[in-house]
Amino acid sequence: MKKWIFYVSAFLLFFIPAVLLIVKSFTPVWRWGEPFTFDWTLRGWETFLLDSRIFEAMMISLFIALVVTFMNLFAGIPAGKALSHSEFKGKSALEVLVVLPLFLPAMAAAVGLHITMIRLGLANSWLGVAIVHLVPTIPYTIKVMKSGYDRLNPDMLQQGKMLGAGSWHVFRTIELPMLMPSIRSAVFLTVTISMSQYVLTAIIGGGNVITLPIIYYPFLQSVDDTVMAAFSVAFAILPVLAVLFVELAATILAGRFSMSKRGAL
Repeated sequence: MKKWIFYVSAFLLFFIPAVLLIVKSFTPVWRWGEPFTFDWTLRGWETFLLDSRIFEAMMISLFIALVVTFMNLFAGIPAGKALSHSEFKGKSALEVLVVLPLFLPAMAAAVGLHITMIRLGLANSWLGVAIVHLVPTIPYTIKVMKSGYDRLNPDMLQQGKMLGAGSWHVFRTIELPMLMPSIRSAVFLTVTISMSQYVLTAIIGGGNVITLPIIYYPFLQSVDDTVMAAFSVAFAILPVLAVLFVELAATILAGRFSMSKRGAL
């Protein structure tokens, strides 16, 4: 794809809607037929920030999303590598089974898993919510990581081992840096999907786990687009924070800090 097509698409589909959303969070409610005004208001942000549950809900949402992300990467990276670099009987069937949870209605999954969570003692807890968020997220992570390994030549990994590097050293110094674009995509998808789960969180969390969607969705009935815009802007910031956190963790894991320090010495 030519660069100008990408920049024009990004400008039309991302930049303009994002700017309009931010402007909407500072302007009063406009109803069809009313004249346009250029009044400004902080009412949307005041409603958002004065809710005593907001800060705790944001922290819980971010914490659960990060836990779900690391569980996704822990399972998705080796699964993607196996599906890409290994040949075994039933591989095609396994690739189909991996994406089947995406076709399962969220309500059906939540009701079925709720019984299991009660038996395991994980219902009404953040850990139960994090585990159930794997259902809509892990198929994407496995597919993204498989695509990442498809672009990684197995001979490069083999060459590292021939030079005496162990499996962990090869992963940390060769695989991880080259897989970072795929990891970023997987992290952004996982965090966004996890933070937007309302049904799964409400049923498995049982009202004890208050995440941002639990507070956010009731405002949909108010038809107050100023408050909704403020919520949406705050909602969009959390995945960015999560991606920055994972980026920092990957940088430390790859040893770039220590390498740069040695270079400075």
